[in-house]
Amino acid sequence: MVHDPKELKVILATDCGSTTTKAILIEKKGEEYRQTYRGEAPTTVEAPFEDVTRGVLNAFTELEELSGRKILEGERILTPAQDNTGVDIYVSTSSAGGGLQMMVAGAVKTMSAESAQRAALGAGAIVTSIIASNDQRLPHERIELIRQNRPDMILLSGGTDGGTVTHVVELAEYIAAANPKARLGTTFKLPVVYAGNRNAREKIHQTLEDRTVLHITDNIRPTLETENLLPARQKIQELFLEHVMAHAPGYKKLMTWTSTPIMPTPAAVGAIVEDAAKRHNINIIGVDIGGATTDVFSVFDGNFTRTVSANLGLSYSVSNVLAEAGVENIMRWIPFDIAEADLRNRIKNKMIRPTTIPQLLEELKIEQAIAREALRLAFEQHKSLAVGLKGVQKVRDISELFLVREEETLVNMLTLDLLIGSGGVLSHAPRRSQAMMMLIDAFQPKGLTRIAVDSIFMMPHLGVLSSVHPEAAQEVFEKDCLVPLGPCISVVNEGRPGEACLEVKITRPGGKEIKDSIPFGELWLYPLSTQEEADIEVSPTRQFDLGKGKGESIKKKVQGGVVGLVIDSRGRPLRLPGDRAKRMELLMRWARALDAYPR
Repeated sequence: MVHDPKELKVILATDCGSTTTKAILIEKKGEEYRQTYRGEAPTTVEAPFEDVTRGVLNAFTELEELSGRKILEGERILTPAQDNTGVDIYVSTSSAGGGLQMMVAGAVKTMSAESAQRAALGAGAIVTSIIASNDQRLPHERIELIRQNRPDMILLSGGTDGGTVTHVVELAEYIAAANPKARLGTTFKLPVVYAGNRNAREKIHQTLEDRTVLHITDNIRPTLETENLLPARQKIQELFLEHVMAHAPGYKKLMTWTSTPIMPTPAAVGAIVEDAAKRHNINIIGVDIGGATTDVFSVFDGNFTRTVSANLGLSYSVSNVLAEAGVENIMRWIPFDIAEADLRNRIKNKMIRPTTIPQLLEELKIEQAIAREALRLAFEQHKSLAVGLKGVQKVRDISELFLVREEETLVNMLTLDLLIGSGGVLSHAPRRSQAMMMLIDAFQPKGLTRIAVDSIFMMPHLGVLSSVHPEAAQEVFEKDCLVPLGPCISVVNEGRPGEACLEVKITRPGGKEIKDSIPFGELWLYPLSTQEEADIEVSPTRQFDLGKGKGESIKKKVQGGVVGLVIDSRGRPLRLPGDRAKRMELLMRWARALDAYPR
């Protein structure tokens, strides 16, 4: 359906997340588009509803009550808009249905199967089980495991190019014999990615073409000495967006309601981030942390990269964050005494009741500690995938498999202009300074970086709208969506706590000057509102670096934000003391500096 952007006066948009369905109204007020009302309701993909449209209708009902606009007649969306009735267009995104669950299969457990597992984990999958030719299972046990597993996708690998084809073809025969059904969408064929010996492709195709949807990509172990994971990872992420999300219960009905194709939430957020980077010619990192997935987007020098970490989220996937980060890494961010067993139990309770939100300040601090680790891990995965030019594959030596070297990634924190946070834990943080602290702690920006959050989590809505009316999407993005938290200036090397580090001179509007000496290891906040500009000069001592070289100053005119100007002299990488009492004292001091929590 073709829509004339000039005719769109009232726009209805939804994002069906794994936990919450958000609906917004965008209306043309005079000559500009503005976001006016927002409604939300729990997403209804699970029993007893098992129909995503129930949550959508509930969100519409709240929107009607708040706006006074009649949107529905029964289950029909009224179009076009007339006075206070109906809308001109309805668009939607969806990530309902949870994260990506994969099974991997490889010819040799300690070689191709391990490589396949790394490829799947790097693409953001939860690896539910691994089968290999030498895993000591009997043939019927392998077939039964495949049948019972109900994954979203299978990654099959094995053999070096030109080597033996027997083992990997045998694994394909087990998959065909099991005739596996997908976790979602039992009526469609399961996607299988083959990334093994190129000489076996024809036999693999013959074995699996009738039972599965087969996708063939480059071998992840072309020789014994090399591992080439990127093509398989990219194919997995592409299929995650195309297949898994598309089979959430009720999705097909929702498709009949929308005026344009439903866009996966990560793709929509990526679209608005990429568009903003192009329009302003800047480098951007955006992150969307949800209940089941954490998605990271970057644009550096025009190169756009999107990664979906399907095993990192704060509700359905919260136990995976604990498993991947380790309990010590989560506990290091908690500024009060808590027993490890207590923390584990709280995380398990969240897993059992994924739609609950923190009720106490302690619970909020725990959730924000987990969020830091989910963001950090998702960003590490992102950097490992944001490599090289499109179509150019980086092949790594075995000795380098677990290393993500800075020179390999396109992500350069020293040239980052804008860091944007989105998702409930960031957009709905009770104080904006909490969101700023989480982003600084997790991403550890270097030099001068502007930090912002998505005001009420509307980047997905604007991303799908940009496919129809890019000007309206960007106008609302800049005026209503982005909340500038403020600039952050960070020391990029290490030092000793208390050591003389920075001289700061801030000239505020009207000529008023502020001068401070900041020691190493501190967070300082200077109030500077979104309407204010200030001239800043930050001069490091000889042994410290702000990204321009040791002892080199930053002189800039900066715009403020709702939090203000943050000076971070804690160094990079940010290291926390091993001693629990010292660490808690530091965390509380930093939180007080940004007025993050009630005293």
